[in-house]
Amino acid sequence: MGFWENTRGLVLAMVSSLFIGTSFILKKKGLRRAASTRAGGGGYTYLLEPLWWAGMITMIVGEVSNFVAYIYAPAVLVTPLGALSIIISAVLAHFMLRERLQRLGVVGCILCIVGSVVIVIHAPHEQMPTSVQEIWILAIQPAFMIYVAATISIVVALMFHFEPHYGQTNILVYLGICALMGALTVVSIKAIGIAIKLTLEGINQIAYPQTWLFLAVAVVCVITQLNYLNKALDTFNTAIVSPIYYVMFTTLTIIASTIMFKDWAGQDASSIVSELCGFITILSGTIVLHVTREQEPANPPGNMLWYDGEDIKVMEDGHYIMLNDSNYFH
Repeated sequence: MGFWENTRGLVLAMVSSLFIGTSFILKKKGLRRAASTRAGGGGYTYLLEPLWWAGMITMIVGEVSNFVAYIYAPAVLVTPLGALSIIISAVLAHFMLRERLQRLGVVGCILCIVGSVVIVIHAPHEQMPTSVQEIWILAIQPAFMIYVAATISIVVALMFHFEPHYGQTNILVYLGICALMGALTVVSIKAIGIAIKLTLEGINQIAYPQTWLFLAVAVVCVITQLNYLNKALDTFNTAIVSPIYYVMFTTLTIIASTIMFKDWAGQDASSIVSELCGFITILSGTIVLHVTREQEPANPPGNMLWYDGEDIKVMEDGHYIMLNDSNYFH
């Protein structure tokens, strides 16, 4: 049973990465086409561009697939596979956007793939909860309550003490808030997904107050993430924000899921070490990919752009959030 559940989650996570990686390219092409149609127009002209809407629809399909993946597979399997969307976007950008993928970038892609394979091979088989009440029991266990208390304490300190003094100079302030809240988002979303699955199977979970509590937590966490991710992207370079956020978010999500759902319970030490090695390999590949893409020239040779560079930077930064938002559930 666990094997087939993991297989479903794996397939859905890979489909999600394919759609999300493709959506970024479609949206970026739509932004470029809209900007070149109206020189320096900026604003919201991209809303009239079919390619941008195709990217939005593709992204939504990817996020839905990712949401369902968490119902069937543990976060330690699903979350790291989000790096595959970065590979897909990098490869497609090479062919469709003329953003040359350097040799070191290819090495980054290979590292992500190797790390993903290692994690898939050694991923734990999660025991599917049979009710929201069972998930609630997992949520109020002492170990997870300590984790939640520590998370909230750190977030409050970052918001009210560190942000006013260091928010504009230290990237870890904004991204720390995003990553910490993101980990709570994932475990809440997983609980909601399981509740929906059980309800559709005829075991109604809507009547339980715990279902609505998990939903409320997810909404608050997502809104907080969006707010501070926007601040990070507005203050710092996107090429720096993305890899740091991915590393922090993925690490904290795996820790939170492991504590709450006991993903590694029953696994031997060699399997756990193998998963950690696979995870580190993916993180290394992701950082290499972003570093090499950061070195790319802003305007590739032979590609004339009929718009002001600052205008398109503002538009791309605003919509690059959507690629980063996929990390909520990856």
